[in-house]
Amino acid sequence: MLKQNLSDEFIISEAVRLVEEGKNVIFKVNGTSMLPFIIGGKESVVFSKVDNPQKFDVVLAYTTLNQYVVHRIIDIDGQKITLMGDGNLKGKEYCKVSDIKAEVHYVVDFKGKKHRLDNPLRLFLARIWFLLLPLRSYLLRIYKKINRI
Repeated sequence: MLKQNLSDEFIISEAVRLVEEGKNVIFKVNGTSMLPFIIGGKESVVFSKVDNPQKFDVVLAYTTLNQYVVHRIIDIDGQKITLMGDGNLKGKEYCKVSDIKAEVHYVVDFKGKKHRLDNPLRLFLARIWFLLLPLRSYLLRIYKKINRI
């Protein structure tokens, strides 16, 4: 059997196609850009059809840098969306509302348990985390050390 490696771009475009058809897609995430709310390499996200994106929602978006990201909406100005990863200390991404390809309502932990991202406690914590941007480097360093990431 011939083994073929599929590109990340192809896999994500297929996930987007399935979401547009109304299906939910579970997608394993990598990286640390969404710490501490999503742990790359250990957790997955559930992509679902875009409903009505709001500030602090976690979304899959195609950015102006021609790449897909799973990051949080930190500002909406008309059709212009500003995104930033929870684990990022600086740097933002931008896209249009039409470039948001999926919403993330659930994170699936390493035990297979679903956790809602849009529950009141998690949304409250996301808002607090956003305000703590100047302190994130210290908090993330402590978090990574405790969790051995």
